[in-house]
Parts: sequence; structure tokens; C-alpha cells
Amino acid sequence: MIFAIILAAGESKRMGETKLLLPYGEETIIETVIGNVVRSKADKTLVVLGSDWHKIAEKIRKSRVSVTINPHYQRGMFSSVLHGLQLLPESAQAVVIVLADQPRVPTSVINSLIRAFKKYRKGIVLPVYKNARGHPVLIDLKYRQEIKNISPEKGLRELIYSHPDDIREVKVSTPSILKDIDDREDYFHEIEKVRLGDKA
Repeated sequence: MIFAIILAAGESKRMGETKLLLPYGEETIIETVIGNVVRSKADKTLVVLGSDWHKIAEKIRKSRVSVTINPHYQRGMFSSVLHGLQLLPESAQAVVIVLADQPRVPTSVINSLIRAFKKYRKGIVLPVYKNARGHPVLIDLKYRQEIKNISPEKGLRELIYSHPDDIREVKVSTPSILKDIDDREDYFHEIEKVRLGDKA
């Protein structure tokens, strides 16, 4: 079974408000990301909330996902990775780590990672656009214990650096894997692309 974990616990400090609840097309940013993930070949989806969790949880309460609250979200993104992993069953085979502020990453990218994992049996599968690695990232849960022992300052980068021979790169046609929404400039730039129907 392959799970997806959506990391949605950030404080949105650079945005100055809860960015995941900002309008994005006909939905909000978080609803768009959830939609992209639940339409994928991932078997189940877990959303990790933290800052403003009650507002976000209310907004997504009808979504086909499980929700958990990371009580240590202020320690950073990696704390949400660890929190989500501890809730996955031992039977889980792999996990796709998805960033909640990348609404333009399409379902097809997630499916490409899952297909590559099943075909090539590599433990870490990364999307690549013009030689640049991005998100989401698929990780075989044979690394579950190793991830728990990683220094929070290094995060999943440490796992990737430690296993260069167990990586499969998947070329994708969209630069969206490299871009997230951090501040208002990023947001308005993305909204303009939505308005123009730019899917890149």
C-alpha cells in the first residue's frame, strides 16, 4: 500500500495569513492540492496540520483524507514528516511526501513517481525538471527507522544524500515541482497563471 502525506502544518509567516486557505481557482490552495493527490494512484492520503489547524480542518472536512495534528509543528517541516510517518501502518510499502503549497503539481506527476517505484524498485523516487530535483518525493518505507534517526536540521536531504545508488529520477514536463507559494508575490504570480490557464 502506498500512502501520501500532505505537509500542511506551516505557519505562513512570509504570507502574513493562512496561505493554504487563500483562493486558488474555484477552491483554496489546500483543497486543490488534496484534489490532485486523492485523484492519484496513492492508496490513502494523510494531511498533517499544525498552525491554524482548526480553520484548515473545517475547510477540508468533506475531503477523502485522514487528518492529524502535529503538536510540534513549530519545529519545522521535518517534524511533520516524522509525525505523519509514525501514523502509517507497518504494512505501508512507500510514502509520497507532498507539499501543501504546491497546487500546480498535477496528479500525473504523483502517478509517474508511483509507476517508477513499482517498475524500478528504487527506494527514493524524485521528479526532475531540466536537471533540477523537486517535490513531491516518494520514499520506500524500508527507510522508516533511518528517517526517525535523522537530524532535524538535515531532514530528508540527509536520506537522499546517503543513498545515491537507490535513487530513481523521473523526468517531468512541468516546472511546478520546483515552485511553492511562500509570499504574496508568489501567490499572485501563481494566481495569474491560473487565470491565463497556464498549466506549466
